[in-house]
Amino acid sequence: MLAAADSASLSSQEALERLCRTYWYPLYAFVRRQGRNAHDAEDLLQSFLARFLEKNFLRVVDRSKGRFRSFLLAALKHFLANEWDKGNAQKRGGQVQFLSLEHEAAESRYWEEPASGLTPETLYEQRWACVLLERVMQRLAADFAAAGKGEFFEALKAFLVGESRSETYAELANKFGVSEGALKMKVQRMRHRYQRLLREEIAHTVASPEEVEDEIRYLFRVLSG
Repeated sequence: MLAAADSASLSSQEALERLCRTYWYPLYAFVRRQGRNAHDAEDLLQSFLARFLEKNFLRVVDRSKGRFRSFLLAALKHFLANEWDKGNAQKRGGQVQFLSLEHEAAESRYWEEPASGLTPETLYEQRWACVLLERVMQRLAADFAAAGKGEFFEALKAFLVGESRSETYAELANKFGVSEGALKMKVQRMRHRYQRLLREEIAHTVASPEEVEDEIRYLFRVLSG
């Protein structure tokens, strides 16, 4: 997102879509965990994201002062404390044409959240990490599908993310007509591609390439906490 902020050709609609794709649900979970109801949370975020774009905040983010996820949460807190006026808010963000945000899906997902003692801030960061990893997996799946190997990806993705597996390497090798060694090499290449995509996604949200590895470590620390 910080990289996107540097693009003069990026339209408001494109910027909003990128913003919402990664941060809509984490921000929604934060607002809901603060005690807002579903309707207010949706309207609030629509207005906040519209204000974010209308004020051109994407181009004034100080790339030297921390991560974009932290900047965005601080901006939302400021909006909640000082600017949000439900009675005067322009419905659905005024003149900005919003993409479909799948509010019902977000609310259903929120109700699946464990009834834990997580603070709104911790929940935001955990869901940011989860959504980012989901995007990486979606991009990897799209790569395989484009190459006509969607079935192969579905069969091997459990080896990638550590899920329980119903089939062994040997069974899958037999299924796809390759040796077990060849299958393991394919999984290794798949992991390398996953890691590259993860670094690309992280690079969009930090100020410099040198911060990518630190942010990846932070991401997994958040998930393990």
